[in-house]
Amino acid sequence: MTVALFAKNLYKSYAGQAVVDNVSLAIRKGECFGLLGPNGAGKTTTLRLMLGLIAPDSGELSLLGHTVPQHAREARLRVGVVPQMDNLDPDFTVAENLLVYGRYFGLGDAAIEARLPELLEFANLAQKRDVKIPTLSGGMKRRLTLARALVNAPDIIFLDEPTTGLDPQARHLIWQRLRELTAQGKTLLLTTHFMDEAERLCHRLAILDHGRIVAQDSPHGLIAKHIEPQVVEVFGEGVALWAQEHAAHYAKRFEVSGETAFCYVGDAQPLLAHLQGYGALRYLYRPANLEDVFLKLTGRELRE
Repeated sequence: MTVALFAKNLYKSYAGQAVVDNVSLAIRKGECFGLLGPNGAGKTTTLRLMLGLIAPDSGELSLLGHTVPQHAREARLRVGVVPQMDNLDPDFTVAENLLVYGRYFGLGDAAIEARLPELLEFANLAQKRDVKIPTLSGGMKRRLTLARALVNAPDIIFLDEPTTGLDPQARHLIWQRLRELTAQGKTLLLTTHFMDEAERLCHRLAILDHGRIVAQDSPHGLIAKHIEPQVVEVFGEGVALWAQEHAAHYAKRFEVSGETAFCYVGDAQPLLAHLQGYGALRYLYRPANLEDVFLKLTGRELRE
């Protein structure tokens, strides 16, 4: 398959501290690729390097066949960006925001106007064409920001936490739109803190921590490779003492975080039978997921 973005041994440091440390990846045309990591892991710097907004200290980078940062301007003509924070112009209407943004790519007003119906329909904002930005809900603004990123008909779209702060209805609509884009052959690079979002949308993903890629595979591949298949979360009064005395007998691996013991098992039935005799303890039995992998590889400590 054609590679839309290629990075080899990208390295960037500030004040002698490595922020991006020998990152290598290849994103295929038409796939949704996730870049995950805790705060401070180096995701934002990695995105800025890929867009040619900053230069690496060393390493190779190619975006849509253009060497970056040397030819970043040419590459960005075929790139769409959905920033983490909406930066729509509040003085303009919905349609005017799309029109003005399209001019940055050298598009004529007639060409942009011809695309407006399709873009507004994509964002579910056809009825809001002439409405000014301050009257829109948060979900509407987010959908407009996504539509704006498509004005120049890009081949690859960078999405930085596209659904943060949205209610479930708006989030599901954004997910639907992103699936439509990959079905059209668009390439997506997605950063998100929602593990279920990454698991639903991404064909492959990389987990970044302290500037390094610590794992890279499909969501199901990462789960199969790095975590036991079943999880029993045990919580209630005395759970720490219970875990100390019993968890190792039933779980291949367990962690106690706060008032919950996370027990990772191949077969949950012996543990579930044991727990039925502990009335003070409650439990949740579920299959392992991407969040379990993420926490195992990057830790449960809070990052600021």
